[in-house]
Amino acid sequence: MRVLITGGSGFVGSHLAKRLREDGHQVIILTRKGSGGADFLQGDPKIPGKWQEEVAKCDLLVNLAGASIFGKWTPQYKEELRLSRILTTRNLVDAIPQGARVTLMSTSAVGYYGFRGDEELDESSPPGSDFLAKLAVDWEAEARRAEDKGARVVIMRFGIVLGGTGGALQQMVKPFKWFVGGPIGSGRQWFSWIHIEDLVEAIYFLASLDGASGPFNLTSPNPVRNKDFSKALGRVLGRPACFPTPGFMIKLVLGEFGSVILEGQRVLPKRLLEAGFNFKYPKVDEALKAALKARRP
Repeated sequence: MRVLITGGSGFVGSHLAKRLREDGHQVIILTRKGSGGADFLQGDPKIPGKWQEEVAKCDLLVNLAGASIFGKWTPQYKEELRLSRILTTRNLVDAIPQGARVTLMSTSAVGYYGFRGDEELDESSPPGSDFLAKLAVDWEAEARRAEDKGARVVIMRFGIVLGGTGGALQQMVKPFKWFVGGPIGSGRQWFSWIHIEDLVEAIYFLASLDGASGPFNLTSPNPVRNKDFSKALGRVLGRPACFPTPGFMIKLVLGEFGSVILEGQRVLPKRLLEAGFNFKYPKVDEALKAALKARRP
């Protein structure tokens, strides 16, 4: 199988590329920086260009590109969040030939559902109305245009990805190392997460499952409240988890993005489980132990 990955040099993309290569698949990583390697294709996915010619040669397209949501959402950065997702997906879909037998797996996020308190959310739940939810709706709509060309489209709604060599966990660990870790805000908000190994295996599983299409929540079947996640992280690190970060400080530092941290979603991978996927790390303690064991010194 010939696979093109946008965002392939990032945290998730590098793990996925390694997994695909282990099974003998040819992986091409689209990158804005020239590398000189045969497995790298130079090009900016936000801009139409010669890189699009490669799309017609591939069996699988995995769209992981997009600016990180972690940071202060200034008006300029919100525009970058939007354009990095919408334009990349649009250009990728535009390059798919009509009638091509190709699978497009495009990233979205559990932020699609908005802020819903304790409500259990699966793939049939409606979207929210905040900025991140609206962005996810538009992002997914761009990807699903590929269905009109005959492509199989899988929408991957990511939870927070836990891994030892990148992602959000690297930032979460820092306060605990200084013995000041603890819950954020009330600590009652839900935290939908997935271990990087399960995420990669889920992507590989869905890529290989011919009938799979539409949205899939790529999250553990056991979301936890923020306070329980903090306790689990403290246990694994051998640190206390009794120093809460007040919600007003989060909003002061992060602005609008602070609401995402303080609200959260209780998301379940209903369709993934129904398809027969088995999680290696379904519980947060085991996932954190494995992730931190793999963490760089």
